[in-house]
Amino acid sequence: MNIGFVGVGRMGGNMVRHLKDRQFPITAIYDIDRAKATSIAAEVGCAASQDLSEVTGASDVIFTVVTDDKAVRQIFTGAGDNLLINARGKLFVNCETISPGVEIDVEKLAHRAGAESLEACMASSITQARDGKLYLMCGGDEKTFRKAEPILKEIGSVVRYMGKSGQAAKVKALVNMVMNINTAGLAEGLALGAALGLDLTMLREVFSQTGANSRVLETDGEDMQNREHSCFFSAAHAAKDSGIALALARKVGLDLPLAHATKEQYDRMIAEGLGELDKSGIAQLTFQDRYKHSRHRV
Repeated sequence: MNIGFVGVGRMGGNMVRHLKDRQFPITAIYDIDRAKATSIAAEVGCAASQDLSEVTGASDVIFTVVTDDKAVRQIFTGAGDNLLINARGKLFVNCETISPGVEIDVEKLAHRAGAESLEACMASSITQARDGKLYLMCGGDEKTFRKAEPILKEIGSVVRYMGKSGQAAKVKALVNMVMNINTAGLAEGLALGAALGLDLTMLREVFSQTGANSRVLETDGEDMQNREHSCFFSAAHAAKDSGIALALARKVGLDLPLAHATKEQYDRMIAEGLGELDKSGIAQLTFQDRYKHSRHRV
């Protein structure tokens, strides 16, 4: 089973490394950042493809780990070069967080090309990608899922089938929406604690033992305290994913004020040049005297 990858950034690159460690043949890599593609390809001993169609031609299974709806549409429908050229018999596994409707469109396009498509949304971070311990939420035809399941279990410690195409994307949008709300709430709690002169290490310990506990406290609390915002999941991606959830809410007539407020915070980070900080960097907007453009409000 020859494997190709499109998108070898923080997540995709570490998935490639893990599969190489597990002795899977990585035959082609593509990234819009040519230097990145060349570097990862040299590391795992495969070709850095100049064209998307080359990845399809050299691979049986093609993982895509790109940024957003626009990028997905481009790699599958781009004029002159795309993944669906001569794609008959190929299997595409799409791991990015995108709108459910785009997942459905990609599946239809793949079927027309004689190929199969599966969504495998990741609720994990860089460390889990490298260690093969991703939490994968999958959607699409169940037969396609069963076909892909053995390799998915090589990269995921949890592999869940959610149903038809688009279902996993819905769940992933909600996971990230709630995570983003929790992150913003934690930043505000710690910022207020700091402004009140409380010891933040003590405060985090109390949070962890009470109703203020959350997974975000475990992953981001110390980073917020120490102003350490090396990127595992960017503020820009947080804004994008909250936007997907809010679009779903509008379709069913729900108002989600916390999700709106959180997206506004992440949008503000992007506008002020902080979009490539980790999502924990939202603390830069809440702690006093942390960011020169911060406008403190009561």
